[in-house]
Amino acid sequence: MSELNMTFGEFIVAKRRELNMPAVRLAEALGISAVYMCDIEKDRKSSVSKEFLDTLTAILKFSEAEAELMYDLAALAQNGISADLPEYIMEHKVVRTALRTAQKKDIPDEKWSKFISNLKRDEDD
Repeated sequence: MSELNMTFGEFIVAKRRELNMPAVRLAEALGISAVYMCDIEKDRKSSVSKEFLDTLTAILKFSEAEAELMYDLAALAQNGISADLPEYIMEHKVVRTALRTAQKKDIPDEKWSKFISNLKRDEDD
């Protein structure tokens, strides 16, 4: 997981600085205290909601790839699964079955990459 080589807090700090946004202004936009924002950026607070992450995505103008990385980093910090996935997974039994089957068979990344490529190709058709 090479793209996950930073913490959630480090990622937020980097993106905020790219926009030249002070932490206090980000905290205000999120409706939280500057102290709480500092705790998030220093990785002392890791439990954040999907709504919080969605708002953060909008404020910091994340691309789709950046938002996905942010969800993954937040999930790692919480020892959980990315906040944008549980509802979809739980709504689709076939997805749960596919994930469990892949886990049992220890499907390698190259097979997953091929599967994803096929899905994207189907989107274009």
